[in-house]
Order: sequence, then structure tokens, then C-alpha cells
Amino acid sequence: MRRRDFIKAASLLAGASAPAIWTGRAAAAAKPVTLKFDSYISETSGPSRLDEWYLKQLETRTNGAVKVRRYWAQSLNKVGEHLSAVRDGTSEMSLISPGYYQSQLPVTRGLDWYYRMHRSDALQWLCRDVYAEYQPLRDEWERRYNSKVLYWTNWYYAPLVTRQPINSIADIRGKRIRGYGAANEVIERLGGTAVPMAAPEVYTALERGVLDGVYGFDFITAVAYKLHEIAPYFTDIGDGPHGPAATIINARVWNNFPDPVKQVSDQIVGEIYGGEYARIYEAAARQYVKTAKAEGTKFSSLPQAEKDQARALVQPAQTDGWVDRVAKPAGLDGLAMQTLVNNAIAKYDKQGSLKRFDELAAEA
Repeated sequence: MRRRDFIKAASLLAGASAPAIWTGRAAAAAKPVTLKFDSYISETSGPSRLDEWYLKQLETRTNGAVKVRRYWAQSLNKVGEHLSAVRDGTSEMSLISPGYYQSQLPVTRGLDWYYRMHRSDALQWLCRDVYAEYQPLRDEWERRYNSKVLYWTNWYYAPLVTRQPINSIADIRGKRIRGYGAANEVIERLGGTAVPMAAPEVYTALERGVLDGVYGFDFITAVAYKLHEIAPYFTDIGDGPHGPAATIINARVWNNFPDPVKQVSDQIVGEIYGGEYARIYEAAARQYVKTAKAEGTKFSSLPQAEKDQARALVQPAQTDGWVDRVAKPAGLDGLAMQTLVNNAIAKYDKQGSLKRFDELAAEA
């Protein structure tokens, strides 16, 4: 595309008050951009719904000048391979869940904790701001892994999914519970036995009695995986939002985008942070609450006193552990990062509005 066509298209995008659409002339003049999007989860999982919305908007608003090939459910790379694949350019875009990359992403682990916030949309804004404000976090993604974070997302809320009802913290003691990332530590601190296990193995493990429960599956994915067929008790234990994650793109690929494509992408990302994330997740959660209730799922929430007890068992020990055992050995000022986190919690947590699965179930 000639420079004056880029400038004209960019000015149209910047001046639009409604969602920007790349003009037909600009699209016709541009060399088509073809991308591979590669995810380890299925297209029905929570974060996939947001990713698909972004990808479809990118294609639509560029009038087809950008085309994305989707590879869901480990059809291109296996779980744990996506971060290096994006870095090396063998995969161009991907969802990265840091719990699978704890040794590779030690700084990002400073965002992965429980019992500090209440709303998952607030956690998304927190991750965005801390990423912008804490240079070592940006360096971890941009320099070490040659990637641009397109947007932060997360895994909504994670119920404690069990075969038997959980009415107190005492009921968790001794239970064999599948965990993921920082969730493993929560299980152990609450008296359970954390069992690391790949997601595709969980249903069979529940069915055979190898597991008593599951923690670390977001609600939407837990229902999509049919876990409620074997473990019908879904309990809110007061832990708050679950599993920060990032959708990233290879930096070279991003830098080679025409400027109008970058502007379209930035506008879409602005809408994600501006409420689209919450809209997509709440719609999906309401749908899955209806499905789960119809199929016999029992929803509950621990009494506040039990939640307070759980919080005292997990925090501040979990955050302090990251500062002492991860940040310090890596030469990071972990306290400085956690100060930024605390500031963002104070700023955003009361602004968050995305309802939990148990709240939606009470309304249904």
C-alpha cells in the first residue's frame, strides 16, 4: 500500500466514533495479512470466546484484509509449547496461561494469586496497568520472549468442583484435588492434597475416583468439560478471580503490520477493556449456569466466616512467598511490583461488576 493510502486510512480510523471499518479502497490496496492463531484450549472455553471475538472483529473491520487461521485444542502446538513457539515465530499469536510457564515467567507469577480481589474484570484492568507501569514485567514478555501482549484476560472464577458437598474449610482437608499453577498452593494451604494433572485427564480421574475434586478450572470450562456429571458440587470458596492470562503476538509480526491494522487492533483492545470482556464472559456464564442447573449441579457459597478463615490461611503468605522465593533470587524488586498491585486493587476492585457463577445461579 502507498504511504498516502496508509495515512488516509489511518486518519479515517482515528476520527471514527463508531467501531472503525477499514475502507474498501484501503483493503483492496493492501497486501493481505494472514495469521496463525494457536491455542491449547477448545473454542468453547472462556478465554477462547474473547479471543474469537477479537479475531473476528479484526477480520471484519479490515474488510477481510486480515485473515486468521485458528488452531484450537492443541492442534498446532501442545500445552506448554506456545510461549516459545510465539517467540520463535513458528506460531504467531497465542493465549498464554502463565501457570503452565512458572519457571519461564517468574515476574508474571507476581500477578497470579488468590484472596486479594473480588471481581475478574477488575483483575484484567489491574494486569493491564501493572504491565504498563512495571518495566521488568514488560521486559519478560517483550525482550525475553519477543512478544507483544495484545490484551490481558483471565479465567473468570474457579469453583471448587467436588464429588461431595463442601460446607466448610474443614471439609477440604485430606481431599485429593486437581490444581493448576498458584491454585496448587491454595489447595495445600486449605488442607487438601494438590494433584497436578493435565486438563484432558481430569474427567476420567474423577470418574475413577482418583480425584475427589478439581480446583483451577474456570466455571465455563468446567461445565464445557462435563465435570459436573461426576462432581456436581460447585462451591465458591471466596478466592476471587482466577488465572490471569495474556493473548500475545510475535513482535516481528506485529511490527510488520500496516499502521491501519495496528490501529484497528488497538481500537478492538480498547473495547475489550471497556466492557466487552465482561459482556462476553457474563453471557457465557449465564448460558452454562442454565445448562449446569438443568443437569443437576448444586451451587453454593461458603459462609463469610469460612471465607475469611481461608483468606487468612492463603494471604499474605502466598504473595510473600513470591517476593521471597521467586522475585529476590531473580534480582527483582518484588515489593515494588506488589505495591503497584495493591494500588490497582484499591483503584479497580470496587469498580468490577462481573458476577460470579454462584451469584448467577441464585438469579436463575
